[in-house]
Amino acid sequence: MSNLTKTTNALHAGHDTKLTQGTRAVPIYQTTSYVFNDTDHAANLFGLKEFGFIYTRLNNPTNDILEKRLAVIEGGIGAVVFASGTSAIATTFLTLFKSGDHIVSSSSLYGGTYNLLNVTLPRLGIETSFVNADNVENFQNSIQENTKAIFIESLGNPKLDVLDIEEIAKIAKANKIPLIVDNTVATPALLNPIKYGANIVIHSLTKFIGGQGTSLGGVVIDAGTFDWTSGKFTEFTEPSKGYHGLKYSETLGETAFIVKLRIEGLRDFGAALSPYNAFQIIQGLETLEVRIKKHSENALKFAQWLQTKDEISWVNYPGLKSSRYLELAQKYLPSGQSGVVTFGLKGGFEAAKKLTDSTKIFSLLANIGDTKSLIIHPASTTHQQLTEEQQLTAGVSQDLIRLSVGLEDIEDLKEDIDQALKQI
Repeated sequence: MSNLTKTTNALHAGHDTKLTQGTRAVPIYQTTSYVFNDTDHAANLFGLKEFGFIYTRLNNPTNDILEKRLAVIEGGIGAVVFASGTSAIATTFLTLFKSGDHIVSSSSLYGGTYNLLNVTLPRLGIETSFVNADNVENFQNSIQENTKAIFIESLGNPKLDVLDIEEIAKIAKANKIPLIVDNTVATPALLNPIKYGANIVIHSLTKFIGGQGTSLGGVVIDAGTFDWTSGKFTEFTEPSKGYHGLKYSETLGETAFIVKLRIEGLRDFGAALSPYNAFQIIQGLETLEVRIKKHSENALKFAQWLQTKDEISWVNYPGLKSSRYLELAQKYLPSGQSGVVTFGLKGGFEAAKKLTDSTKIFSLLANIGDTKSLIIHPASTTHQQLTEEQQLTAGVSQDLIRLSVGLEDIEDLKEDIDQALKQI
């Protein structure tokens, strides 16, 4: 049954009950290491001559099921899970890039990712040009001879700009560089960037996929579509010093990147996902499609209601008729536009802080994608480290409030914001 839908695969892919003593639920393999049959078996595993489990920093049976499941529903050939979304991004970059390389990125990014690209990677000699993604030609105009990738968020956080992935992918392909897409806010239940030409997809599993606010996690999914022998990535074509002269592309073909990410990225940087967290995230993944539709439904209704409030100067949600991204949302997110809404208060910075301090149901914390509704003022928190100009390029104004609309009754959520508005 190779044509199963994402809904079914989210519940079954990667788990053969015959290999887990008939357990219907995915077991937690809470172990650091695995017993080898003999020294030849161990040597073959370390020499990549056969597949098996060596050490949980590299792979684990619980994590393996989660990886297979995520790869299937995102449309990739393989996946590697990490301890967090940030570690998934950082390990991808450190696997692909070296000193002297250049990245072109959309400017509307999560604050931590922006800081990684803008502050931390330049210390390693890796520079980034940030562009306004509303005009896709900005990506082409910023590509240099040493550019190694284009990086974007499919649905920017917190700007909520819907990017034209298909057109950006054409630019990446024409320049023989991979398109890397952070698909965290949209989730694979609403959008599969690989269908539109993305080569690598990243998620913070902490958010909507996990969904319960209990477990950190990240994943990198490889489409298997990029030609690493294009000439820009010699580390894939020249003999590897770390694996007895292995030539990744020659030996591993389309799986070259995802294997290198595991056997070098996880081996050397060590950001392994706990098997217990993998188990928790699997529970969330199994209900993702049901939950994200409700998140999207609640968010749209809530955004429409916010537009009626006199104290609010603007409301941003890709599903609104007033959104400049409505046409792109209809193309890329026809089943829903996820659960994040932003809005601004006429009272500005101080009013925004006061409102976030005054809610009773919306929890003030730095996360999105929980079943419970969340609120934050990015200018004073998640994007605080950026200059005001950088904040604006990332879509963060001083009055902006970000909501992650949960699964509560929407009338209760309205009442909560109403009482908070009265406190201003």
